[in-house]
Amino acid sequence: MEFIPLSVPSIQGNEKKYINECLDTEWVSSAGKYVDLFEEKIAEYTGAKYAIAVVNGTAALHIALIVAGVKPDDEVIVPTITFISPINVVKYCNADPIFMDADDYYNIDVEKTIEFIREATIFKNGFTYNKKTNKRISAIIPVHIFGNACYLDDLIDLCKKRNIKIIEDASESLGTSYTDGKYKGKHTGTLGDLGCLSFNGNKIITCGGGGMILTDNQKYANKVRYLTTQAKDDPVKYIHHEIGYNYRLTNIQAAMGVGQLEKLPEYLKIKKTNYLKYKQAIKLTRGVKLSDTPEYAESNYWMYCLQIDAKVYGKDRDELMSYLESEKIQSRPIWFLNHLQKPYNNYQTYKLERCYQLVERTLNIPASVNLSQEQQEYVIGVLKNGQK
Repeated sequence: MEFIPLSVPSIQGNEKKYINECLDTEWVSSAGKYVDLFEEKIAEYTGAKYAIAVVNGTAALHIALIVAGVKPDDEVIVPTITFISPINVVKYCNADPIFMDADDYYNIDVEKTIEFIREATIFKNGFTYNKKTNKRISAIIPVHIFGNACYLDDLIDLCKKRNIKIIEDASESLGTSYTDGKYKGKHTGTLGDLGCLSFNGNKIITCGGGGMILTDNQKYANKVRYLTTQAKDDPVKYIHHEIGYNYRLTNIQAAMGVGQLEKLPEYLKIKKTNYLKYKQAIKLTRGVKLSDTPEYAESNYWMYCLQIDAKVYGKDRDELMSYLESEKIQSRPIWFLNHLQKPYNNYQTYKLERCYQLVERTLNIPASVNLSQEQQEYVIGVLKNGQK
């Protein structure tokens, strides 16, 4: 068996055709037909009123925080389990993170977050302030981890009352939608004030990079377009009244995105089929199981989380990862907890418990759209044979 990667792109549609059109017409930079088309198609697919393409998901988060009004010395509530990007962008704004625990689906623990806002903050003069630091809490970034939707109904209600802006990090959850609750039928990334997508190479669809900012607020959308094109007040005389950013997506990348988006419905079906097959087969091996997805949403099944009971299985997370590598199967632990990262280990945390357990016992296993039946059966067999 050849090496089986964790998550790689699947290029099966009109990507080359659309990219070649960009090359033939010489529209290759941050303007062109496909930038507009990609924005229109993403807005149509997600149901957002506005979609603005940017260079990557991190840039999307950065601009979203600025547009939402996050200022220096503010605080932003974040999960400790996530890729580090939404934590870093808080510091790009010279604000400080407050770290929250995870729920059973690896998402921010909404119940604890609500508890924190109600008990550890005070609302005065139209804003929410941290009782411990006396700093303004201006935003929260719920991250829809591995494609699992955060349940945001109650949190949104509270944040509206407390004037805390919600910036959804939906980088991993394009295609995930709610099937229950107040927001039934809506896509992740469209519930908060702004939502952010990523089209990095390991995502369910890719532009080779790329990101998108979603919003229903026209004022926000206009501000995003302004800031991401270097804040040009007079593009002929090059007059700039604010600090801007060179964050726009290129036409070539957008062309690839349009081709990829055409394949997304097919990819979602494949991801779900492979998840269900893994889940059914893996549960026959004692000590390992595939994590559940939220019952209130239809996941995009972007990444598969193998949960290990080391005492029963006979190998802990690191031992199993080494074993899989020896069998030519790529796996990875979930991210090192962000409140323990060197730049962030002195910032406030709140009742962190479950996050430690999840990191200790979770491995991501191969989840590419083009994972073959033979490869998947091989992974299942290796997991079975690896039990001591």
